[in-house]
Amino acid sequence: MNLQTEDKGVAVLLTLNEERLDAHNSGDLKTQMLKLFEQGKNNLVVDMQAVRFVDSSGLGALVSGFKNASSRNGSLKLTGLQLQVKSMFELTRLHRVFEIYNDAEEALGSFQQ
Repeated sequence: MNLQTEDKGVAVLLTLNEERLDAHNSGDLKTQMLKLFEQGKNNLVVDMQAVRFVDSSGLGALVSGFKNASSRNGSLKLTGLQLQVKSMFELTRLHRVFEIYNDAEEALGSFQQ
């Protein structure tokens, strides 16, 4: 999976540079998030600007990350959702679970409040 991680102090920014988050690569995302949690990085922002499609495996990886962050008193926030991806979150009502922001700066700023 083409994934960049950048420690921004208040949170780690994970940028997904893939058009699809599906069964093929969602395991890689889940593994990377677990590594960060094990390192004590409990606040994550997942930038999904490049992602055009998410299937149930991709949603499952994100929900798993959300649960892991919450259990560690952290949080996982999403940013840059494309229209099709946003529709999937609304269809599954996950937009009520995740904090979703327009861009990474806005999401990172929400940790400083």
